[in-house]
Amino acid sequence: MEWFLTVMINLLVLAIALAAVRLVRGPRLVNRVIALDVIAVLGAALTALLAIKFDQQVFLDVTIVLALISFIGTVAFAYYVEKGAR
Repeated sequence: MEWFLTVMINLLVLAIALAAVRLVRGPRLVNRVIALDVIAVLGAALTALLAIKFDQQVFLDVTIVLALISFIGTVAFAYYVEKGAR
């Protein structure tokens, strides 16, 4: 089980790095916001795996807060895009 968690953590870190490349390269604002949202979701998954690996339940609190902040940010951006389209 330990090796599986290590492999999954490494894959999530790789996915975060690839999403960070998309965040930097763009080309439009929507692409950057989606990349940031993907990074937040992957970060939440990473903290959940770290909670399992280190048997620390406090990481799950961090996961919940990160997911809520990410959701609120995505809704705020969607509202901003909707207002700008009118």
